[in-house]
Amino acid sequence: MKLSRLRWPSLAALLAVTLAAVLAIVFWPSREPTHRVTAHFTRVVGIHPGSDVRVLGVAVGEVVAVVPEGRTVRVELRYAAKHAIPAGAHAVIVPPSVVSDRYVQLVPAYTSGPTLADGADLPVGRTAVPLELDDIYRSLDALNIALGPDGANAGGALSDLVGTARRNLDGNGDELHDTLDGLAQALSTVADGRDDLFGTVDNLGQFTAALARSDTAVREFNGRLAAVAELLAAERGDLAAALRNLATALADITAFVRDNRAALTDNVKALADVTGILVRQQRALIDVLDVAPLALSNLNLAYNPRSGTLDTRNNALGPYDPASYVCSLLVDTVPLARVPKECADLARLLSAKRLPLTDELRRLLGLPPSSPSPGQIVTVPGLPGLLGGSAAEPSRDLTLGGILRGGR
Repeated sequence: MKLSRLRWPSLAALLAVTLAAVLAIVFWPSREPTHRVTAHFTRVVGIHPGSDVRVLGVAVGEVVAVVPEGRTVRVELRYAAKHAIPAGAHAVIVPPSVVSDRYVQLVPAYTSGPTLADGADLPVGRTAVPLELDDIYRSLDALNIALGPDGANAGGALSDLVGTARRNLDGNGDELHDTLDGLAQALSTVADGRDDLFGTVDNLGQFTAALARSDTAVREFNGRLAAVAELLAAERGDLAAALRNLATALADITAFVRDNRAALTDNVKALADVTGILVRQQRALIDVLDVAPLALSNLNLAYNPRSGTLDTRNNALGPYDPASYVCSLLVDTVPLARVPKECADLARLLSAKRLPLTDELRRLLGLPPSSPSPGQIVTVPGLPGLLGGSAAEPSRDLTLGGILRGGR
């Protein structure tokens, strides 16, 4: 009975210790890895150990220590290692707002690239502190002193400026309002068309760059344009007279067209019919223009002015002898291999003597034909071609038939 009473307190104490150990394990805060950063500020107001360290306003750590060092203050920061901070980050003290005290913010937020190393040291050049209210008051006081009786207004210049402005603006409130309103509308219009404006400026830039690349050509063009302008200036009297005459002629032409509108319309329609016929008969016109000059020339040569008759003679063989005629017939009727050797000898003899050769005999010797095709210009060595042509351009057909054919 006594043994049982002694065991129950021991068992209760053991259970209490075990429960305390379990609760300690469950609720003991886990220590995640952290990084430390040392930042040097020119002054620290409202920052103390325990103040937040934030990124984009979100707390990621806390201030560990604030230690004065001469003209600067060393602030040691600690933040969770899972938060990446860019290697070029700055430390900025953010002034208090309605809902928060001052804190240290690391900027900018990380996007990519190397990160800030553990134990990094940020010098004063990479830190910033907010402007204090005392600094603002001090600046306003310095401005008042600079504009006061001992400063810019020592001779009354500032008072004169204010007085002159008051007199100039007195009674001009509506005009000033309209001016500012118009300026606002103009700026709004420019803002609405900023894409077009920037596009125009960009195009002008490209145009200017093109002009710069073509500086030599532009200078040459300007020089020629100046020469033309000088020529026109020298001939301005004749040019003015020509313009006056042209104005008179245009007035006469206008009156003529107005008075003869119906007749001109009929003539244009008739001209259209004529040109249509010419287009449809183009082939026939080409043939006529090719043959007509030769026919007229032959007619002129055949005319005998003494008797008033056309004298002709039968010359079937032309300038060729009977042997050449017979050999030519053989070349046209039998293969070249079967043409008698005498014909080949005759052709070589005539060629050596520079006597006329028929095309058949020339073909027997392997020479090109000598007869010109219809419309071909025949040139004589040492003499210019027809209509100013030359022997170097025998293929240019400058006859009317060749012009109508539209080719060379």
